[in-house]
Amino acid sequence: MHTTHIFAAVVALAACTITASAQQPSPAAETSVTIAGKAITVKYSAPSVRGRKVFADDSFLKADSTYPVWRAGANEATLLDSKADLTIGTLKVPAGKHSLYVLLDKAGWKLIVNKETGQSGATYDEKQDLGRVPMKMGKTPALVEKYKMTLTSLGGNKGRLTLEWENTTASVDFTAQ
Repeated sequence: MHTTHIFAAVVALAACTITASAQQPSPAAETSVTIAGKAITVKYSAPSVRGRKVFADDSFLKADSTYPVWRAGANEATLLDSKADLTIGTLKVPAGKHSLYVLLDKAGWKLIVNKETGQSGATYDEKQDLGRVPMKMGKTPALVEKYKMTLTSLGGNKGRLTLEWENTTASVDFTAQ
């Protein structure tokens, strides 16, 4: 009888854990591409608009402790893992793991590549920046409810990172060596 109770408790705990992760408001997401024979991956959490103003003057993002620097997602800092040396815009990024942030500036967003990894998205140390790169800004044709990052190949050793959320799109091209 004691074994039955323990088994039931373990099953109930597992069910609660699965349910909680399935209902996470900003679930884990990933995009990857292979360019010049080398894998490039971005891991992030994908929040949803849920009726909120995302990039407006009265955006909920302004409550973040790192604002106007945004973690490019939710929860933990966004992670870039590249097996290739990259040139993002004009910034040289060595192969390996880096965190990605975005400077939300009305004059134009900048992608921030940061050397620190594994930190909370509510933590940002500018002294760890490898550099900042201007992004190409645009409007989406329709509301993008769930935040999405996409890595795409442009042929040869070229690629593009695109961010889309609410009514905004931002992208930056890169090359892989």
